[in-house]
Amino acid sequence: MESSPAREKDYPAPFLSGLSELEGKIGYHFQQRKYLIIALTHSSFSKEKKNKTLFEYNERQEFLGDSVLSLIVSRHIFADPAAFPEGILTKLRASTVCADALFEFAKTLDLGKYMLINHGLEESGGRHQKNILADCFEALIAAIFLDAGLAEAERFVLRFAKEKLVQLTEGGRLRDEDYKSLLQEKVQTSPGERVEYVLLEAKGPDHNKEFVMEVRLNSNPIGKGSGRSKREAEQAAAKMALETWFGVK
Repeated sequence: MESSPAREKDYPAPFLSGLSELEGKIGYHFQQRKYLIIALTHSSFSKEKKNKTLFEYNERQEFLGDSVLSLIVSRHIFADPAAFPEGILTKLRASTVCADALFEFAKTLDLGKYMLINHGLEESGGRHQKNILADCFEALIAAIFLDAGLAEAERFVLRFAKEKLVQLTEGGRLRDEDYKSLLQEKVQTSPGERVEYVLLEAKGPDHNKEFVMEVRLNSNPIGKGSGRSKREAEQAAAKMALETWFGVK
């Protein structure tokens, strides 16, 4: 027997009761709430409930949301009077639409609280997993786009993206992205020079790790930095090396 599409009344009552609260956080009230419901439904819930009722999950909307997000961010940074060159525009967009950024955006809304996931994923901390929340945020962008069009989706996205872009840029360049790149450029002016990053320490519990990295030039330490990820610590180490060895502020 073929499954029939789920109606709103087929969804768990506690889930439905939280939708209005989330709409308040989003700052948008859906005309067709089905788009919001789909955005919040993970495939694990749909598969767990597979019987005569088909609960559509968010992967298709996530696909659309990824494209809408990229378009909105691209339009915004293209129109920026700072007029970054193409290479920087690409890096800016990538840093704004990556899973790490979307994860932070989703946490701002406490998006995991409103999702439908299965019991196994619930027990393993699925409501707090980066990829799940990042995907849900993209599906939410698509939900707004499908319900109200590009202008409303843009208003929602830029609420988060503008602040992220301010964090990323400083003095006309990528603040976070370019320390390692700038250091490599400096080193490459002398043929045969070699830069490497070495992990010195990883401390703290798994959910709150701190990494300490050292950057070395031809095996000689030239900078050290710490961060919540190895990449962040490498950037900090490269920044120190640029400041202390090359006079780059």
